[in-house]
Amino acid sequence: MTKEVFEKYIATRIWAKNYDEGVPPEVQIKPEPLFSYLDRQAAERGSATAYVYFGNKISFKTVGDHSDRVAAALKEWGLGKGDVVALYLPNTPAFPIIYYGALKIGAVVSPMNPMYTPREVAYQAKDAGARVIFVADVLYKNVEEADKMHKFDRVVVVEVAEYMPAFIKPLAKRRLKPPKIPYGGRIVSYKSLLSHKATSYRAAVDPREDLAALMYTGGTTGVPKGAEITHGNISSNLQQLKPLYEVVKRRRGEQQLVMMGVLPWYHIYGQVTVMHYGIFDGATVVVVPRPDIEQIMKLIQKYKAHVLHGVPTLYNMIINHPKARQYKLSSLAFCISGAAPLPVEVARKFEQLTGAVLREGYGLTETAVVTHVNPLYGKAKAGSIGLPIPSTYAAVADPDKPILLPPGQVGEIVISGPQVFKGYHNRPEENAQAFFECCGLRWFRTGDMGYMDEEGYFYIVDRKKDMIKYKGYSVFSREIEEVLYQHPCVKEAAVIGVPHPEAGEIPKAFIVLREECRGKVTPEDIIKWTEDKLAHYKRPRAVEFRDELPKSAVGKILKRELRAEELRKLQESAAKA
Repeated sequence: MTKEVFEKYIATRIWAKNYDEGVPPEVQIKPEPLFSYLDRQAAERGSATAYVYFGNKISFKTVGDHSDRVAAALKEWGLGKGDVVALYLPNTPAFPIIYYGALKIGAVVSPMNPMYTPREVAYQAKDAGARVIFVADVLYKNVEEADKMHKFDRVVVVEVAEYMPAFIKPLAKRRLKPPKIPYGGRIVSYKSLLSHKATSYRAAVDPREDLAALMYTGGTTGVPKGAEITHGNISSNLQQLKPLYEVVKRRRGEQQLVMMGVLPWYHIYGQVTVMHYGIFDGATVVVVPRPDIEQIMKLIQKYKAHVLHGVPTLYNMIINHPKARQYKLSSLAFCISGAAPLPVEVARKFEQLTGAVLREGYGLTETAVVTHVNPLYGKAKAGSIGLPIPSTYAAVADPDKPILLPPGQVGEIVISGPQVFKGYHNRPEENAQAFFECCGLRWFRTGDMGYMDEEGYFYIVDRKKDMIKYKGYSVFSREIEEVLYQHPCVKEAAVIGVPHPEAGEIPKAFIVLREECRGKVTPEDIIKWTEDKLAHYKRPRAVEFRDELPKSAVGKILKRELRAEELRKLQESAAKA
């Protein structure tokens, strides 16, 4: 059946007929070293604004020049092709400048979550083999501790206030209160790197083989590991995304886009779709180092932003913000939601509020990054992650066998395309599990369970690990969450499976109520409300109200923390018994 399925549905790209007008099924991909895009913008559009940071405008020429100076310093320290440079920073213009400076000498960048503890910093640095780390001044103490566990050749301290307007810097430093930095020896300031003479040196890079980034992810098993992302992976994805952005430009009559830099750049989603794409396409990016909903709305209004990439919780927070209707957000042309399922109700209310198009997309760290998105102006299907983007093959496979399944059957979503990563860093066993060959293509197993309909739209029903087994039935938490979000009192919801001696697992919902409903609704009310909306085996058997749900720095609800809490409760209860 695999060959028949492939030839009938996948090889023909049945989804392409539903693309927006002007979006081709194939794009002419020319993988390039990523630094070539910055060189091009600096040469051709040097005076144009690349970044807006607290009102300060930084040109492409400045970004190019400063990254040349960073490259010169790194080269002087003996770093070169294949050496790893760690970035432990929030979103600031220094982030892409350092990133591209490292790429110019052939180095590999390994970004870190600013919320990491010293132990986590040391773990990633050691596993990646990072020789140099660039750290925000406010995070320096963490690196000081991490350095005891993994010795760095150099620690470069970047002031978060760098690139802010001169009149703001003193105020920012007083508010941020960075620690006193013991400069000297291995500890150097980022500012001192900018005094180096800019280098024109460019490493000889094979974009298809040479790494641009080591991005750490839980992957399909939850163990932190580095995904090896090549220049070509990211370069290809940027070229695959360009036709979608061109559709927006044509409809709006815009030559250049203004993008909101809200998503953190240490994460592949924000890094590729905003940071790299801005440089690739010459867009202006409004840099937001620390998301604040009202501030984001102010900046959208002030700079007439066209594009907002975010996660479902961001859009949910905007529609629930008491001042949301006070800001003019009509400049937004389109918004994309990724990293987690987008509840249909959240999308509907956001579009009503702003007039913007909000579409759900899909991708993973391992696919650097986008693989699917709903048509922006064509046929979008609520609850679907959309269609595979140009030059991408997607299918549904048996979770345990290298067999492709026909439309309508639930299995594991698999991807093949030029954006798919090389593999996990020093993890041969994981790579053996993650890939399989079929129909002449190399497929990556995403770990997401879903199906494709007859028109080529894909749907996620759950992560493999999020599937709940209730009395032998397969229950998908996302389906329950979609129903819960329709309740007028539910602001946020997450559903997990909790071990049960008789049922195997029961679905338990964790809910944040809207302010006006608190004290007026009971868990029993919520369960009863689902009775005519879900089959009996799908209904939540327990509901717990929370003031907030645990979230990652990207804003993704962390179900693993909820599971860990429930397991601890069960263990403590068993110990008492």
